[in-house]
Amino acid sequence: MMMVVPTYKDYLDIPGGYIEHGETPTQAAVREVKEELGIAPPIGRLLVVDWAPNPSEGDKQLFVFDGGVLGRQWLDQVVLDPAELSGYEFHDVSSAETVTIPRLARRIVQGDRARREGTTIYLESGEVVA
Repeated sequence: MMMVVPTYKDYLDIPGGYIEHGETPTQAAVREVKEELGIAPPIGRLLVVDWAPNPSEGDKQLFVFDGGVLGRQWLDQVVLDPAELSGYEFHDVSSAETVTIPRLARRIVQGDRARREGTTIYLESGEVVA
């Protein structure tokens, strides 16, 4: 999986960001990848929806989409936004818990599960809701 190195966080993250007014979650994913990485690969299906409480900013719904496999044709075109990112790395999903914060690691692990099982998974605070 591709992880980005934000200039404003002390942990690895996945490409993405906030939905702007009038945007759909898919449109936001396309825009954010383009802004952060300078590329516009196809964005696949929705893998995870995670409701995340945030007392200071308000509760959020986080969407994780399948970014597919970035081949050399995409990687050769990556241009990072230096105001946001200082680099990117590739990691196995099995290492998610060691390379990022716990709540994001849970989203990544469940996203991989959803991709393998052909489903979409709903989480609350990063935990599967039965």
